[in-house]
Amino acid sequence: MKIVMIGTAYPHRGGIAHFNTLLFRTLQKRGHEVKMISFTRQYPSIFFPGKTQFETSGDRSLDIGAEPMLDSINPVSWLKVANRVRQINPDLIIFKYWMPFFAPAYTTIAKRAKARRGTRVLYVCDNIIPHERRPGDKWLTKRALNTVDYFIVMSDSVKKDLLSLKPNARFKMVQHPVYEIFGKSYDKKQARAKLGLKEDERVVLFFGYIRRYKGLHVLLDAMARVNEKMTVKLLVAGEFYDEKEGYLQRIKELDLQGTVEVLDRYIPNEEVGLYYAAADVVALPYVSATQSGIVQICYHYNKPVIATAVGGLPEVVHDGETGFVVPARNADAFADAIVRFYRENREREFAANVAKVKEKFSWDRMAEAIEHFFSSGE
Repeated sequence: MKIVMIGTAYPHRGGIAHFNTLLFRTLQKRGHEVKMISFTRQYPSIFFPGKTQFETSGDRSLDIGAEPMLDSINPVSWLKVANRVRQINPDLIIFKYWMPFFAPAYTTIAKRAKARRGTRVLYVCDNIIPHERRPGDKWLTKRALNTVDYFIVMSDSVKKDLLSLKPNARFKMVQHPVYEIFGKSYDKKQARAKLGLKEDERVVLFFGYIRRYKGLHVLLDAMARVNEKMTVKLLVAGEFYDEKEGYLQRIKELDLQGTVEVLDRYIPNEEVGLYYAAADVVALPYVSATQSGIVQICYHYNKPVIATAVGGLPEVVHDGETGFVVPARNADAFADAIVRFYRENREREFAANVAKVKEKFSWDRMAEAIEHFFSSGE
């Protein structure tokens, strides 16, 4: 097939850019002709809570030669992208869809690029209904979905959201593949030495940018309960997209200054393996979710997970096998799971199970699902 992918790509940073890179390379390896069109401006600065939208490290391994053309808020660029796609004349256009903010641009491009041609459009859906909802989200999303021929969803909750807005949607469900771009793991002793952590302490990792729906506030309350029974270190590694001071104040109120370490910055790709190697287990205390790319980084490093039973997390974190799954918004339950993890010495067992389970989360499965729509004549 001749394929055009449109969305976030290097030098933009983050999980969606990583996802697009890995899918792009997989489709190329499978013999498809693939081009990537990316953003010149993904978000206006006023709407972006982080420090920068671009990679700050010297790692260029994710550079796939994307054409930066799309400005999310400039309709003239939408028409230019559509005309570029018409020039390429692909069989398929793939968009990664995760929030209604991009619906006007994607809808315009899809309609114009498809007009009077055999080109089809596929959405790989992180979300249909966003975590943090705003007025107009449903209207924008419905409008965007109407231009799409095929959908890939990665959890049952996203499938239900899709069918609630587009009951006749042609879709396949493929679980989020494992992120394989972060390089080797480290020896735990070596990683802890590099990060200034003690060799013999218990370490729980909370990784990735901080927003309210990710539940760090619940985890802090849980850690206060954990430390009544045993001493456990919480390492928070990620940039705050939420008000940082409220979290720091909560750490003081709970007297957690000695057991919670906060590193407020984006972790570049070449450092990610250090943090996962240093941790015993990764905490995902989400209060809402569809799926999480963090789980797929954990699985790349054979790292156990303690997660909440929201969205698609229970579909990939197998309770009592690759980690523990507990009710959302329940600090007591999360604390009990952490204590149980250490008292029962489950790290090695869970890690071995992760190494087996992760084999089914492959990029080839994602590519096969995309190819199926064409091979089956749907």
